[in-house]
Amino acid sequence: MRKKKTIALVAHDNRKSDLIDWVEYNWKELFQHNLVCTGTTGSMVKEVMDKKCEDNNLIPPSITRFKSGPLGGDQQLGALIAEGKVDIFIFLWDPMQPQPHDVDVKALLRICALYNVVTATNRSTADFIISSELFHKDYKPAIIDYSSYINRLNK
Repeated sequence: MRKKKTIALVAHDNRKSDLIDWVEYNWKELFQHNLVCTGTTGSMVKEVMDKKCEDNNLIPPSITRFKSGPLGGDQQLGALIAEGKVDIFIFLWDPMQPQPHDVDVKALLRICALYNVVTATNRSTADFIISSELFHKDYKPAIIDYSSYINRLNK
C-alpha cells in the first residue's frame, strides 16, 4: 500500500448525507488520494471535492465512478478489491433498512476481509482510519496465504 492510496467510498441511501458530511470534514486528507465510488455516492463525493478544491485553488483528486451498487457497482468494486487495487474501504451502510442487494453488500465485506483491506462500516471507524499516522505512509498489510486452500483439490 503506497503513500497515495486508493480509497473506496460507498453509502446506502439513508447514510449518504453522513458520508458527504464526513467527506466535507476530511476533504483535505482525501484530495491527496485516488477515490472510487459507486453510483450516486460518487456524484455527490465528486461535487464536494470539486467545490472544495476549486475554493482552495487545488486540483481535484481522481474519482472513479462505478454503476449504482444494486446495478452492478458492488461487483465492479469487489473485482477491484480482489485485484489488490483498493487500499481502504469506507462503507457507511444502513443496518436498519433492508437492502435489495444485501447479498452483494455481504460479498463486499467478505472480500475486504479475505484480502485484508482496511474497512470502516461506520463513521467512528472511518475517523480513526483517516486520523491514523499510517494513513499517510507506505504500509504493507499482512497477506494471508491461501495456497493450501487453493491446492486442496489437487491432492
